[in-house]
Amino acid sequence: MPHSRARTLVVVADGRKALLLDDTGTALQPQLHLKQSLHAADNPSTRDQGTDKPGRSFQSVGMMRSAMEQTDWHELAERQFALDVIAAIKSLHQQEPFSALTLVAPPRTLSYFRQEMPELLKKLVRSEIAKDLTKLPAQEIERHLTPE
Repeated sequence: MPHSRARTLVVVADGRKALLLDDTGTALQPQLHLKQSLHAADNPSTRDQGTDKPGRSFQSVGMMRSAMEQTDWHELAERQFALDVIAAIKSLHQQEPFSALTLVAPPRTLSYFRQEMPELLKKLVRSEIAKDLTKLPAQEIERHLTPE
């Protein structure tokens, strides 16, 4: 007989979309219900957003020149979106506290969550799944959460 568990929030995200799902099932049979859906604003390609070419820096010692890296606007937008998702998680936790958090996202998005998430929420993370499941329906996501 499966054991029930405390309320878990499952966050399925990538750099542009996030689903905040309430898991009311058990560890062996998750049941996900959408609490909130977030979408990032449109983000044109970096070449359409940046300057014509990256600047150059000069060092007076030996007159060395080096090219500066072009700003990656997509990476900045993804990091900002991760901050928006964290703010939504925090808000949900304040309204209806949950005792566990599962993060499902591609590796880069997971790293943003790890870097930016406040300690209060980090303590609630029970598992991380490094996959992009944002385009899947809830039943498919549930299958990825169950132990094999």
